Amino acid sequence: MKLGVHVGYWGLGMGPQDQLQVVQEAERLGYDSVWAAEAYGSDAATVLAWLAAGTSKVKLGSAIFQMPGRSPAMTAMTAATLDELSGGRMVLGLGTSGPQVAEGWHGQRFGQQLQRTRDYVAVVRMALARERVQYRGETLELPLPDGPGKALKLMIGPVQPRIPIYLAAIGPKNTALAAEIADGWIPTFFSPEHVADLRALLAQGASRAGRTLEGFEIAPMVNAYVSDDREAARNLMRPVLALYIGGMGSRKQNFYNQLVMRYGFEQAAGEIQDLYLDGKKDEAAAAIPDELIDMVSLCGPREVVRDRLAAFRDAGVGTLMVTPMAFTAPERVEQLRALAELAG
Repeated sequence: MKLGVHVGYWGLGMGPQDQLQVVQEAERLGYDSVWAAEAYGSDAATVLAWLAAGTSKVKLGSAIFQMPGRSPAMTAMTAATLDELSGGRMVLGLGTSGPQVAEGWHGQRFGQQLQRTRDYVAVVRMALARERVQYRGETLELPLPDGPGKALKLMIGPVQPRIPIYLAAIGPKNTALAAEIADGWIPTFFSPEHVADLRALLAQGASRAGRTLEGFEIAPMVNAYVSDDREAARNLMRPVLALYIGGMGSRKQNFYNQLVMRYGFEQAAGEIQDLYLDGKKDEAAAAIPDELIDMVSLCGPREVVRDRLAAFRDAGVGTLMVTPMAFTAPERVEQLRALAELAG
């Protein structure tokens, strides 16, 4: 199992220089990849270009580029440019984002997500292969049929013969789709204890494409903090979990809340969401069961974290993207060193 460091968004006391310092130390420690995110603040592409200039070996992954925020052609252009700038180190992580961001920020309707993703990835692959982009799908047609549009091909070629494409997905149908059309899968709040069900979905998708899961990368994102004070470490995980389970979406459409329910925490999921949407964020965080935190995080004493790392490895994880839940560059570096040692 390879380790990656997920730098997330700018913020939490981390500016560009601090972020670069953390990533350069991760590269020295032997981390295989670095991943940047975007929501409606810092974008991932510019951050990856900044990190590419300050590193030489570590792979550079988007986790994720928001599909509603870029046309598939622009995504192909961006990925090819980053691959050129980095000497062939780009890994293209894509995701649909959510209805509030897609419709509220990007002005894109959130619907037909399975077919939109299928069409989007098909065009990205076509463009990166430097084929003339002519495509007719359920949600996308290029060139547009009723105007002066021309079938074009990408003017530059990426360094890699095939840039890997990973899909972020947590719902059952999207998880299966990842194994059908992508090279890897980026789950959030991944539970090694539920990997049998998840692998069944992946196998279902792979079989639709006439392939196996051989070479398919499972690359979950996981928040981490190594500390002898297990309660304090768990408490660092609570605000993010409360935000996603309670507030990342509406009461009727919250994919993370639904995921936690599938893990068997139906009552807690409802309570966390009710409290969070009522503005009681601290109470929502306090309502998260310790068992759930331990299941989807790396937190606590060294021996606990070592055992959880082994659980992720045994679950078939190929790359584990860790986010140290620390708020200064020195603290994050300290956590990365501890995790590298425990995973070694």
